[in-house]
Amino acid sequence: MPQVSNKGIQMPESPIRKLVPYAEIAKKKGNKVYHLNIGQPDIKTPEVALEAIKNANIEILEYSHSAGFESYRTKLAAYYTKHGLPVETHDIIITTGGSEALLFALGTTLDAGDEVIIPEPFYANYNGFSVASGVKVVPVISTIDEGFALPPIADFEKLITPKTKAILICNPGNPTGYLYTQDEINQLAELVKKHDLFLIADEVYREFTYDGDKHYSVLNVAGIEQNAIMIDSVSKRYSMCGARIGCIVSKNKQVMATAMKFAQARLSPPTYEQIASEAALDTPQSYFDEVITEYKERRDTLITELNKIEGVKVSAPKGAFYCIAKLPVDNADNFAQWLLESFSSNGETVMVAPAAGFYSTPGIGLDEIRIAYVLKKEDLIRSVAILKEALQQYNK
Repeated sequence: MPQVSNKGIQMPESPIRKLVPYAEIAKKKGNKVYHLNIGQPDIKTPEVALEAIKNANIEILEYSHSAGFESYRTKLAAYYTKHGLPVETHDIIITTGGSEALLFALGTTLDAGDEVIIPEPFYANYNGFSVASGVKVVPVISTIDEGFALPPIADFEKLITPKTKAILICNPGNPTGYLYTQDEINQLAELVKKHDLFLIADEVYREFTYDGDKHYSVLNVAGIEQNAIMIDSVSKRYSMCGARIGCIVSKNKQVMATAMKFAQARLSPPTYEQIASEAALDTPQSYFDEVITEYKERRDTLITELNKIEGVKVSAPKGAFYCIAKLPVDNADNFAQWLLESFSSNGETVMVAPAAGFYSTPGIGLDEIRIAYVLKKEDLIRSVAILKEALQQYNK
């Protein structure tokens, strides 16, 4: 019998989605499942984006340019410039989601066997993208005790080898919600300049910051124009996860010319979704003001309720819409599966994402979960009440 590839065998399961079959079984039993596992916002997509699709007068659904519509890239460059990022049209390639932008970035900057340093916990698909690219992830651990702040630069430096080609960060962070300070970004900038590395920043949650803290982009740092690569997406900004439109952005002409070859190989990003994404740039600021206010209230509600549970430790996120909670359990994977298979509270249960899948260091994060606070406040309160009851029963 033919054998599948070693790469395929090594490809990790998604900690976010691997429990879906158990959730489906729970629902077939008649249980209501509160989904805390996935960052699917319940915020409405801007009407201007949906109307653009409805009103698109298209007779032939053609390929677009491999870099995406020039009109969209020009408008997107103006958006970034308005927000303090010195970006021009030719600095942008539109991709099929932020996922493809990350694959382009890894493929452009690293060869098979090369190493990328990533602070962990990190977005679980970085593991998958790295396996697909033949790249080795070298983790540097951040901890809940430090609020998942940037690990000391010395910790990065001792991991750098001749195989190291890049550092990858998510800012604000998924799954931690940590927002890197300007000083932390500048420390990384100095490091990549010193060792001639790329600094890849996944900034898809850039708009979601709280408590007056401001997002500081790698594109804001003078002197690392040849090192910096930004990844972005419409998924969270406009609650358009299904559109699958993202982009890779860099001032490095060689990087962009190389990424273009990957873009040409996959032909073009999807047309209707580009139409929606271009139109979405006309979304008024009031939309974001309301969304950020809502998420801040949800964050505060979630953290307040979690802190009421004995034995639970949580770090308050400064951005995005996730947090990591440390639970009084030995194995969060087993607990998360048990929640769906064997537990209900008045016909209701919760689905969470075990956090071990957001690490690449074996044995780390086994007692942690990621929670996405994308539900209404009353649902979050009920979800945490269910979680509290479940923990009490599980630990008996």
